[in-house]
Amino acid sequence: MSDLSASRPVPSKFRLSLLMLAAVYPFVTAILYVLMPLTDGWPLWERTAILAPVMVFSIVYGIAPTIQRRFAWFILRQPRPVVA
Repeated sequence: MSDLSASRPVPSKFRLSLLMLAAVYPFVTAILYVLMPLTDGWPLWERTAILAPVMVFSIVYGIAPTIQRRFAWFILRQPRPVVA
């Protein structure tokens, strides 16, 4: 079992966090641009109650898996695969 874990590359949390930030920031900004006019006059907690589930589900089921699939080589510090 230790041989198996020794041969696996260690993912870079820093690289993953950079990719997540690059994807999540514009996504959250776009949601806010759409949500703010629709919830004009609402208290902040009500806006957050709408915004948070949309963000969390989008990140968990959409953005994070896509980043991990497309940029696994970068996160795992491996050479970029050659696309035929």
